[in-house]
Amino acid sequence: MAKRGANTYRNPSYLESSVGIFMFFCSWGIWWSFFSRWLTDPTKGLGMTSAQQGAIYSVNSLATLIIMFVYGIIQDSLVIKRRLVIVVSVIAACVGPFAQFVYAPMLTAGGTTKFIGVLIGSIVLSAGFMSGCSLVEALTERCSRFFNFKYGQSRAWGSFGYALVALIAGHLFNMNMMYNFWLGSAFGVGMLCVYVFWRPAAQREEMKKDADPNAPHSNPSVKEMVSVLGMGSLWAVVVFIFFTYTFYTVFDQQMFPNYYVSLFQTQAQGNDWYSTLNAVQVFCESAMMGVVPVIMDHIGVRNSLLLGAVVMFLRIGLCGVFHDPVMISVVKMFHAIEVPLFSLPIFRYFTLHYNTKLSATLYMVGFHVAASLGQTVMSTPLGLMHDKLGDRPTFFTISGIVLVALIYGFFIIKKDDQQVDGDPFIRIKDRKKAEAEVSA
Repeated sequence: MAKRGANTYRNPSYLESSVGIFMFFCSWGIWWSFFSRWLTDPTKGLGMTSAQQGAIYSVNSLATLIIMFVYGIIQDSLVIKRRLVIVVSVIAACVGPFAQFVYAPMLTAGGTTKFIGVLIGSIVLSAGFMSGCSLVEALTERCSRFFNFKYGQSRAWGSFGYALVALIAGHLFNMNMMYNFWLGSAFGVGMLCVYVFWRPAAQREEMKKDADPNAPHSNPSVKEMVSVLGMGSLWAVVVFIFFTYTFYTVFDQQMFPNYYVSLFQTQAQGNDWYSTLNAVQVFCESAMMGVVPVIMDHIGVRNSLLLGAVVMFLRIGLCGVFHDPVMISVVKMFHAIEVPLFSLPIFRYFTLHYNTKLSATLYMVGFHVAASLGQTVMSTPLGLMHDKLGDRPTFFTISGIVLVALIYGFFIIKKDDQQVDGDPFIRIKDRKKAEAEVSA
């Protein structure tokens, strides 16, 4: 592995990983941020009910659940090789023609054709984006450990890319949603070029060492990867994620966009404002990707995860309390710290308490697969509840579920000094205390 202490911004692997994840989030965010509006909008989209939309999200999440587990196993065996990410890049590059010529026509056809379209869409969109997201993040995190840069700094470029495209996503949606999908393809081509042609010298050298049959290998055995499923402590964390981060999609993608747009006089005005708000929020999220590691240094990994759940509980609950666009916009900004408080500490949690060779499998199973399973189970019933009871009762119900999960997490999430089977984590105050004792 590379020596520690290199200048991050002159680190070729940091630059390559950052541009790659930037392109991916641009390709995804340009259409994903308005996917819910496209499914439900009666004039600009397909005019589905919340229950119908929930069914599509459930099927998408089920496909993600399966594909993500496969991705984790394959990427752990590949270590830092990019073969799987290149496949994801190809799918991202094809999202425009797929949406226009296959997905949209099948969803509007009705009957059996619509059902087949939902299934095909779940495979393509999951393999390219929902599962692809965790794969790109896992590869980036692993490269950060191999080539001496901070994962949070690189991941911040993904949020920055999402924020940039979110600025124009609403305006494009008001014209034609297909523009969003086709621009997603353009960014997908850029992503493909990064992962095919940009290979820093340090990465080439590491791959040569890994290919040497006499060299010690960092990839885990199949037995080690399958053993992940038997880890009781991991499944305890899965339950916590199931009842918390699940709502990133169920609430924030299925329900919040339509709710926010409904607060304005016209849907076109609401779409424009939602696009701007989403962009501002994700810009702030990008900045927080650099701040959260500092927070972790002070309060620890476990407390950071629990803090993320507290922010989610407050954010969703307050969306039920307030019902004017100004206050809801303020509450939405809580999201800027919530996402980093889940995504960065959970990665560190797995590399702290488990074998780091299994980081991709653990991240995908323990975090994204858990959330996808929650989305599969909850999307349709919460969509039905939303259709029947409306916004506020549904929001309070979701917030209550998160609160129960937070209490559960307080008891089951391991402290930073328990079961340290990976890289130890020492808070700043503990490091200073140890240094003081040595100097004394």
